Amino acid sequence: MQRSNILLITTDQQRYDTIHAMGYDYMVTPNLDRLAAEGCCYPNAYSNNPVCMAARHNIITGLPARYHGFDDNYFEDDPKVIPHELPTFPQLLSDSGYATIAVGKMHFQPCRRHNGFTHMELMEEIPRHLQDDEYAQYLKENGFGDIQSIHGVRHLLYMLPQQSLVDEEHHGSAWVAQRSIHHIKENAGKRPFFIWSSFIAPHPPFDVPEEWADLYTEKALPELKKSKTPVSDLVNANRPVADYPNEKYLRRAREAYFASISFVDYNVGKIIEELKKSGEYENTLIIFTSDHGELMGDYESYQKFLPYDSSARIPFIMRYPKKIKPGSIDERLVSLDDILPTVLDVAGVTYPNPEILPGESVFEIDGNTDRGYLYIEHGHGSKRWVCLREKQYKYTYYYGGGKEELFDMKNDPDETTNLLYDNPNQAVLEIRDKLKQRLIAEEKKYGLDGYVKDDQFIQLEEFRCGFYRECNPPMFPEKEKDTVFIELEDEVKRAVEKEDIIDLQELDIEYFEKKKVLRRETLLNL
Repeated sequence: MQRSNILLITTDQQRYDTIHAMGYDYMVTPNLDRLAAEGCCYPNAYSNNPVCMAARHNIITGLPARYHGFDDNYFEDDPKVIPHELPTFPQLLSDSGYATIAVGKMHFQPCRRHNGFTHMELMEEIPRHLQDDEYAQYLKENGFGDIQSIHGVRHLLYMLPQQSLVDEEHHGSAWVAQRSIHHIKENAGKRPFFIWSSFIAPHPPFDVPEEWADLYTEKALPELKKSKTPVSDLVNANRPVADYPNEKYLRRAREAYFASISFVDYNVGKIIEELKKSGEYENTLIIFTSDHGELMGDYESYQKFLPYDSSARIPFIMRYPKKIKPGSIDERLVSLDDILPTVLDVAGVTYPNPEILPGESVFEIDGNTDRGYLYIEHGHGSKRWVCLREKQYKYTYYYGGGKEELFDMKNDPDETTNLLYDNPNQAVLEIRDKLKQRLIAEEKKYGLDGYVKDDQFIQLEEFRCGFYRECNPPMFPEKEKDTVFIELEDEVKRAVEKEDIIDLQELDIEYFEKKKVLRRETLLNL
């Protein structure tokens, strides 16, 4: 019997409301729309931990941070390593005869940790060494070796509209498609393959190719979400990340964010076309999703690692003609934890360890997983929160200060009103108590150790946020002494030379000058 191929396509930081076919008419996503028309949309899909590194380890292990250790992002100054004995689905597929290939951003630690893949071609956001990053090497080989900010300017312009320093053909999103197509050609008809095509976009910087930069300039974009009751203190921590002197900056940044998604869609179309040419299209499970969302101005804030839908809810589409009816919609709660068991189900591979997986194959209609509830977590210490999403309500507990939120997602889908704020009535308290007890049980079972005592959440000191702007200049150029690189100030100028909305003198240059990333005099006199 011919075994099915599996293609996992992920974006980074893509909100749930960014695919035209899923009901968001302002989006331009024709290829994902066709995938939806031929497959199934899952409108109630969530990231189990809405931050890059944690979410990706949930994907490959099917387990939460309690097992793999990544409750947040961790970097070289605070390293973590996934336990060697913990199985990943690339490992299990490789052991069963699949070619397993990773293309693009993986965000593993250390970065070359293969986690079971037989072949990896990496494109990381901030590569530490040129030799560790195939995309950086590709740029050097194709005449772009003098560029430092290979994925856009990640300091002064981090959340600002900007245009790519490389042309469309060599952009990172195009490269992921090129290399995915190569591996389809290499493996089609020879042996079953699993390919993870992992795009960095639309994660900032929003370095859109020039040809795509104005796709949304004339479009009416959705209104930003605004809260009627106080939001989490963690929202305040994210606000300074974006430097927007006025509303025009935010409008243009949103245009660039959506354009990044449309450019990914264009390249997804190329991958799908190659699957068709190879004759493997009908024999391939295709999963499209993202690791988490992006606030993108909602609640006057930005970024992720929050339980609000803008951050935690994700697009999720699957196409698999053997089991999925074209044009179907599945309203069940699903999550990134379901990817491992779904992939193993299609591959006919049994999970070997005694851990009880929180997720289940989405093809199990009456399985063991209670689809009426979904557990979401993030972080540790006073930054940690846990959340329970059920069909109508979402309840969140913040360990820092012991604060709580309860939203009626049916009648208040934009999460504008915390029902627990300002003397909630008895009916609301009864709903809270029911969800809280269920969440405590989930935290005891799947959460980090030590956060539930005597069957109650512990309470920690309130989280205190400091002022922070993203300040991550390139790293590998410092170690490439044989190459003359473009100055960072010049890269800034090039990135915004066609973005009329941006006046560099209006931006917080002082912050980055203090961080010794930019020189004001050099930047403004170029």
